[in-house]
Amino acid sequence: MLLFYLYNISQKNGTGHVGEKGRGFRVPEKGSWKMKQNTKLWTKDFSCITAATVLSAIGGEAMNLPVSLLVFDETQSAFLSAVIMVCGMLPDVLLPVLAAPLIDKGGKKKWIVGMDALLAVLYVVMGVWISKNSFSFGVYVAFTLLAGTISVFYRLAYQAWYPDLIPAGEKQKGYAVSAMVYPIVMVVSAPFATFLYETLKMDVIFYIVAGITVASIIVESRVTEKQSTAEESYTFRQYRRDIAEGFTYIKKEKGIRNIYTYMAITQGTSEGLGIITQVYYQSQPWLTVTMLGFLKSAEMIGRVLGGFFQYTKEIPAKKRYAFTKFVYIFYNIIDMVLLFLPYPAMLASRFLCGGLGISSATVRETAVMSYLPEHMRARVNAFFNTLFAIGGVLFQFLAGALGEILPYRAVALLLGGASLVSVFFLIVLPAKDNRPVYEAVSR
Repeated sequence: MLLFYLYNISQKNGTGHVGEKGRGFRVPEKGSWKMKQNTKLWTKDFSCITAATVLSAIGGEAMNLPVSLLVFDETQSAFLSAVIMVCGMLPDVLLPVLAAPLIDKGGKKKWIVGMDALLAVLYVVMGVWISKNSFSFGVYVAFTLLAGTISVFYRLAYQAWYPDLIPAGEKQKGYAVSAMVYPIVMVVSAPFATFLYETLKMDVIFYIVAGITVASIIVESRVTEKQSTAEESYTFRQYRRDIAEGFTYIKKEKGIRNIYTYMAITQGTSEGLGIITQVYYQSQPWLTVTMLGFLKSAEMIGRVLGGFFQYTKEIPAKKRYAFTKFVYIFYNIIDMVLLFLPYPAMLASRFLCGGLGISSATVRETAVMSYLPEHMRARVNAFFNTLFAIGGVLFQFLAGALGEILPYRAVALLLGGASLVSVFFLIVLPAKDNRPVYEAVSR
């Protein structure tokens, strides 16, 4: 499912801080930026895709947290825990750029349904294997690699299709809804996932998630897809031309490059911090995995409230850039000191970061969606998905390696500090290039 890779997915989605992960839905639409009061957001198609995303989020969390907890419990290694997370992202290093032109040519629905079907089969196979064998780190490595590969195709198709399912004039509301899905699910699912891990066998969890995936397929199948405008024959020459066109566009757009290079760095450091936070909770006698679940829930409650604010209140285009800079600086400072705080303060800080993070994510996605040309959707998304994957791989390996030789708190301080430095070089200083992107409105 889509959110499997977010683990983060999560989570800083697409794309940023844990509260700031979006899916990278970046596509312009014709018409006024001002939301029309007479436009219906909750059409059948939008309702179905939202329901499918909810199911995806439930299944993703029910799978990802138990797997990561199991690996550390079995290996007692922060580095091997990082390896598992990295394996889920390795397919994103190159595959998105190669797959994007094919997905851009149409048929997004068949990709989404097909990939979910493959995931359901994979979960069942894993459940059967686990029921007959003891823990094997290599098997879980293979599983995460396969699931990550499937998710590349799923995610690109989802990112390119989702904007078409939001009624004209309702873009910010639509993105606010999509941004709230994961945190709403996480409020309940994080503690519930830890409960499942402590009470059920892993094979049973795999079977449960397979069933949820099948339910998601049924709902996705009810969404209507527009007639594809793809050419009947798609030659290898056209394929190479489309890839080159994507790189040419990105090369000339400095603001887009700055923003998403920063997002790759901060998402990578956030994923590394997620690993360190998890193993810190599993290794301290005064903390438990249930408390970790509630920490995630505190952030998600903040995200829900922040998303609701974005659903009802629009931040003016001229204020987006200043607001985003403030959020990025604040968020990275909190990341640096998180593990030094007492537990109640951790909960409070994650709540604040959740609300601010989801607000900046919605602002960014709405702005970039207005800035990019429609025909470049999947290709631009693919390039930055690859960039995010590289950042995630590097920083998760770094976090795992440092976690073997340094105190976990020191590692968190270093990761948050690296992300904070990148804010100034990539977001604050190149204001001339970045501001036009944040102030973009639909044409």
